[in-house]
Amino acid sequence: QDTEVIVWDVINESGLYRLRGHKDVITQVLFLKEKNLLVTCAKDTLVKWWDLDTQHCFKTVVGHRAEVWGMALLSKEKRLITGSADSELRVWDLMYIQEGKDPDEPECKKSKGSSSPGAEENTEEDETLELDERPEERIVKCSKVGSIMREGRDRVVTLGTDRTGKFLACHGTDAVLEVFSVLSEEEIQKKLEKKMKKARKKAKQNSEEEPEMSVELSLQEEIQRVTNVKASSKIKSFDLILSPKGELKMVLLLQNNVIELYNLDLSAQVPQAVRVSRITIGGHRSDVRTLAFSSDNIAILSAAAESVKIWNRSTLQCIRTMECEYALCSLFVPGDRQVVVGTKTGKLQLYDLASGSLIETLDAHDGAVWSIALSPDQHGFVTGGADKCVKFWEFELVKDENSVQKRLSMKHVRILQLDEDVLCVRYSPNQKLLAVSLLDCTVKVFYVDTLKFFLSLYGHKLPVLCMDICYDGTLIATGSADRNVKIWGLDFGDCHRSLFAHDDSVMYLQFVPKSHLFFTAGKDSKIKQWDADKFEHIQTLEGHHQEVWCLALSPNGDYVVSASHDKSLRLWERTREPLVLEEEREMQREAEYEESVAKEEQPVSAGERQGETGLAGKKTIETIKAAERIMEAIELYREEMAKLKEHNAICKAAGKEVPFPVNPILRAYGNITPSAYVLEVFKKVKSSELEEALLVLPFSYVPDLLRLFNEYIQLGSDIELLCRALLFLLKIHFGQITGNQMLVTVIENLKKTTISRVSEARDVLGFNMAGLQFLKREIEAKDEVTFFADATERFEEKKRKRKKKEKMVLAVL
Repeated sequence: QDTEVIVWDVINESGLYRLRGHKDVITQVLFLKEKNLLVTCAKDTLVKWWDLDTQHCFKTVVGHRAEVWGMALLSKEKRLITGSADSELRVWDLMYIQEGKDPDEPECKKSKGSSSPGAEENTEEDETLELDERPEERIVKCSKVGSIMREGRDRVVTLGTDRTGKFLACHGTDAVLEVFSVLSEEEIQKKLEKKMKKARKKAKQNSEEEPEMSVELSLQEEIQRVTNVKASSKIKSFDLILSPKGELKMVLLLQNNVIELYNLDLSAQVPQAVRVSRITIGGHRSDVRTLAFSSDNIAILSAAAESVKIWNRSTLQCIRTMECEYALCSLFVPGDRQVVVGTKTGKLQLYDLASGSLIETLDAHDGAVWSIALSPDQHGFVTGGADKCVKFWEFELVKDENSVQKRLSMKHVRILQLDEDVLCVRYSPNQKLLAVSLLDCTVKVFYVDTLKFFLSLYGHKLPVLCMDICYDGTLIATGSADRNVKIWGLDFGDCHRSLFAHDDSVMYLQFVPKSHLFFTAGKDSKIKQWDADKFEHIQTLEGHHQEVWCLALSPNGDYVVSASHDKSLRLWERTREPLVLEEEREMQREAEYEESVAKEEQPVSAGERQGETGLAGKKTIETIKAAERIMEAIELYREEMAKLKEHNAICKAAGKEVPFPVNPILRAYGNITPSAYVLEVFKKVKSSELEEALLVLPFSYVPDLLRLFNEYIQLGSDIELLCRALLFLLKIHFGQITGNQMLVTVIENLKKTTISRVSEARDVLGFNMAGLQFLKREIEAKDEVTFFADATERFEEKKRKRKKKEKMVLAVL
């Protein structure tokens, strides 16, 4: 698990460094606006303070008994509030030591009779002792003030404030958002004054003498509970904004895929949150457990725990939403005008798509309807349930009570009783055989006409959750919870091959129409395509973030739609671009190699130990390739310089200019010099990969690079990039560079040129900044003048109109 913090430079698009220190997953990080400090909290119960200037952890706050899940900064970053796995919000006071005492400030002179010299020495000793005992408190002092109790008993999920810092809100794993108001310094002062007045009044009543009093506000008075907001489902995240009208707006993202907006009127005596609006249209509120394609490849059916939705494949829009029970399997009735849904309670629900209404509900099974399969002759279908039955149904037209026309219905025809729960049923394409997967890890094949037993496919260690029979009825593929897919022959029931398909249970399997290729979906969030003839893995479709529950292939085989626990439906399209298996294998090998490279121990820079800080980047294929490109460029530079030397010698011997053959690579770059080519290669290395590429680069190439850097810096090209690379090379090869006598003059030259060029670049930047600020002021001034001129003109116009009116009134009189 990753327990490191990486600080990134957003403009340069590269990682600056990584901070190590936490022992468990980090839950939140906060930057301080005023100071260059970072606060992190993690599941290891610790809150750590990091100084980003020196890149080290200078303070660890202990005091939590369980994981710290969230934190927020209040009162202009002078207070920290942390949320843990209990119902306590701990509040910490922050005091920045630099603010307290300025080192340049002269010390106060002490009067002679103020205190004895011994006492002075004692106080000084105490101060030094205090500093020596707690050196981490030289930057910030963090002391616990108290706790605010939440109403929720579970862990804090999110803790946050609005931008002004006046309101604090938090929520647990339930549907309640607790809102608190934080008093500002002025409000605290007013409250204290009121309290002081009351205390004085009381003291006057009790005794005539006015004693010295100290009045303090409790933490509960400084951070007051405003209200609780009850959402319609569990809250995943929230944000607050205080509108100019004085209303607090709260937007909540809920677990059931809904966004809700609440308004809180703060001027009311008892503030109550009112739900203003919610975004619910679109996707499902829960996991989609079944998918189906219509026969014309246009409509897609998806069904979840609360609704059935019909989507248009080409526009990706939801056409119909119909309420249903918890759906587990579904199909389009031939003609695509009705759909049948099998539910968890054992019912079959028939819906009409034109009206979007439920036509009929039948109690089909005593347990969940796990599987449904349309018969190849399209006259009926078969269902398998948790009541150990396989039931055969036929479509029929019955008289509708409400209208003259007949309507579609379902008639139960036959039943096949088995010894175990039925998990999946499939017809062979010629409708002669029926395959039934049972809870005892076997697949039994029966004759459809007589329901006599034909074959038993035995071999999976765990139950078969999905299966399919190919278009010609020769092969059956079964996917199991044991993570394997087995391919069997349907003539003798022999296992052709067992494939290790996914890293978790295989949830769904379907053959591509008119082929022996098939797709599998797994709990490892991957969808894979396989060849059942060659027993090869063809490709992996990655896109889902969590378990894939089901998929559906369009009848023409051009589209795949998949549904996952991440609440998304994903549509995949077959392209006309040829798929080269060797290329796919190569990409897979590269990904595996990259994973193994990333797991290797990171090399340590000279003078550094594997401590709190490290390089932000990791060694990858890309960084190795970048290092190789730099090495090739330097080798080309060496060859070209050697050739140039030879050419000059030949010219000298011949006494005339001999034509020099230009390298084709340099010609492709527009006849540039070899040194300019090295710089071009350097510029093409990604900013985020530069350090790692230089780290891989062998030292034998470094002397040439340093000489080239000197040349480039003298020309004044790409100062920023070159200085960054130069300083990094000096850092990692310090010992070898300083020990090499040949490089002493190069380093001396670099020192002179770099300092002068960097100061020039800084001057240019400063000049440009000043110029831009001047232009900004000019534009603002011009805008103000025009604005003022417009205002004067408008005033004059009003004056003229008023005079005109007065004249007219006088004329009338």
